[in-house]
Amino acid sequence: MVRRTFLLLHKAGLIVQRKGPHGGAKLKMPAKQIGLGDVFEATAGDWLSVDDKAVSGWMKKVRGDAVSAMNEHSLAGVVKRMKKGK
Repeated sequence: MVRRTFLLLHKAGLIVQRKGPHGGAKLKMPAKQIGLGDVFEATAGDWLSVDDKAVSGWMKKVRGDAVSAMNEHSLAGVVKRMKKGK
């Protein structure tokens, strides 16, 4: 599951990966520039498929609004909050 998630983040251009004994993954840009919505979009896949065009359009709007709201918070902000909680 972790490998698949990293692949999705890589495809979205959020991380770079390096193979080998000194390999690993790192963010492609500063954490302040990555919104939670960006991570959600990269990893969520197809959210909900509905055959009705009216409902489908509404669901796309709701998803867009949710992603916009999530992007008000950066990955750096989440890490900062997590560190304060410890």
